[in-house]
Amino acid sequence: MGSATMSGPAARVPPGPLSARTGPGTVASPRRSLSETGLGWIAAHGGAGATTLTRLFGGTDLGCRWPDAARAEPATVMLVGRTDAEGMRALSRALNALREGRHPPGMRLVGLVLMADAPGRLPPVLARRIRVLRSVAPVHRVPWIPAWRLGQQPARLPKALERLRAATGLAGEGRTP
Repeated sequence: MGSATMSGPAARVPPGPLSARTGPGTVASPRRSLSETGLGWIAAHGGAGATTLTRLFGGTDLGCRWPDAARAEPATVMLVGRTDAEGMRALSRALNALREGRHPPGMRLVGLVLMADAPGRLPPVLARRIRVLRSVAPVHRVPWIPAWRLGQQPARLPKALERLRAATGLAGEGRTP
């Protein structure tokens, strides 16, 4: 994955060590490794919610790429995606890349964060997809939060976000997403 996005044609990663690719013409030192401190939020697709979670809890927003040892980015990561069909497919593609070993050495996925794409219950086909994802990694679901749509902070964070905060070990920034 390197600095490429996780979806579409850019998801095809050329052979070679992923942690050594930091940009055009730049090669990281092979002796560097990912940081053992902090948490990285990886967006499985654009608009997944990784930036919102970074603003809310802290950590490192990695965008749609794996962490980079040359930047001393965290080895411990959470993968973030929306609960719509395309978000679930993007999460599955990223998990497949992990299964195939197309990630930096030392990177540890500690969970998946599923951000609600709309209020209400998920259609059964998407709920079944979440059960499949749970078989691979711990899943944390974030409900629809209407205040975020308006660029505001809810009066009280939902319990699901408090549980996610506890799971990350991050104190939280408390800033409006």
